[in-house]
Amino acid sequence: MALINCPNCSTRISSKAAVCSKCSTVLGEMSEEQRLNLKQITIIEKSAKLMNESMIAMLLFCGGFGFMFWGEPAPDSWQYSISVGTSVLGFCWYIINRVRLILLKKK
Repeated sequence: MALINCPNCSTRISSKAAVCSKCSTVLGEMSEEQRLNLKQITIIEKSAKLMNESMIAMLLFCGGFGFMFWGEPAPDSWQYSISVGTSVLGFCWYIINRVRLILLKKK
């Protein structure tokens, strides 16, 4: 009896377990090929989610930067603070998501 990762949620479970205790995925009836397919589908879904989050982060960055560039708020105004904050938040979120995506693809 060895410990394996659940192909759906990556929780460590027994290789003899029929059902994952965390996500309730039925493993007893699956062949090895079905487990690999389920794992690949899970990775693709996570990758798509991270790509969507990266797009939202890029829109936040571009929106904040665009407002600073074309809106020309006064440097001491609340609009300027919000646009700078949105740009910084969007940029940092984008970088973090891209690193997470690279780490996911290395798995």
